[in-house]
Amino acid sequence: MTPSPAQPLDARPNGAAGRIVWVEAPARLHLGFMDPAGSLGRPFGSLGLTVDALSTALSLRAARRPTLSADSDVADAELDRAACHLATLQRLTGRHDPLHLGLHEALPAHAGLGSGTQLALAVGRAFARWHGLDLSTTTLAAWLGRGLRSGVGIAGFDAGGLLLDGGPLADGSPAPLLSRIAVPAAWRVLLVSDPSCRGLCGPAERAALATLPPLSREQAAAICHETLMRVLPGTAGAGFAVAAAGLTAVQDVLGGHFAPAQHGEPYTSAAVGRLMRWLRQAAAVPGADPAGADEPGAGIGQSSWGPTAFALLPSAARARALMAAAQAAGVIAPGLQLRIATPLNRGARVVEVPSAEDSHAPAALRTDHRPTLYC
Repeated sequence: MTPSPAQPLDARPNGAAGRIVWVEAPARLHLGFMDPAGSLGRPFGSLGLTVDALSTALSLRAARRPTLSADSDVADAELDRAACHLATLQRLTGRHDPLHLGLHEALPAHAGLGSGTQLALAVGRAFARWHGLDLSTTTLAAWLGRGLRSGVGIAGFDAGGLLLDGGPLADGSPAPLLSRIAVPAAWRVLLVSDPSCRGLCGPAERAALATLPPLSREQAAAICHETLMRVLPGTAGAGFAVAAAGLTAVQDVLGGHFAPAQHGEPYTSAAVGRLMRWLRQAAAVPGADPAGADEPGAGIGQSSWGPTAFALLPSAARARALMAAAQAAGVIAPGLQLRIATPLNRGARVVEVPSAEDSHAPAALRTDHRPTLYC
């Protein structure tokens, strides 16, 4: 895509170089493709959900010379990618002011949480805001090579919620957003991950996809049927059990399809898979909460290539009860990480502060609730 000249939003006042732009981009779960084979001529189509589990957070400010810093080992591992994105933006816009990019938090790479897209868009939005450039998130994604298959990371950055896209356009443009639904405030997501595993990416992912047979048209139709008639309306108000059953059905089809690329299993991590099968059975038993309102069931599956898996649940009480039951049953393998996350009905947060003397994140970006890591 040939970039068009970016237009300035405003004229920056004298002393503007002292500003810091902060961006925090939340994690997203990729809940499944509608039709990865493109049986009607349009491949992919994605269902996704934004959650508060983890985030990428960075800041951008003026510097005497270009510099980078990271606040953790996970962030440090992503610095080279962040620097490449910054260099691309400078080349495409012709803006070469020396800047300091501080990467304060980063989503773990290749864990199924959308780390690559959220990092690219966070750098892009900070760069555009600092320079006063009117650049859409879709434009930033195209410039930085994101959203080539799925558009839910882009839509999640912009708006959050439960998201459905229609697959990428023939000219390579990011997939259009077809639906965005606010998730009920009570719902929770129990996240399970195995830090010893990594999801497929790059050449390994392409090689794995090349070995898989096309998803049949009948299977694609079943996925679309479940999404359109259960997942979306259930989330919009028809009820948790409807949405959860539809989501699990979607994941059952896709898990079976992609299993040959994952050692014959629907989960990248065998330990995660064992726990998710146990949770699926346990969640089918009605749970007790003080109001007696919880519905049985859970939306069970794996995000993208994993290793992060999820259980969508009707309440925090139900999530805590299931996790406690799993601990009591001794089915949580050593090393697995569990978090209870809240679906987010918002996208990334961008805050501009006037003085570079304050290196701490502004109050608007300080997370009031960060899911506890339990194991």
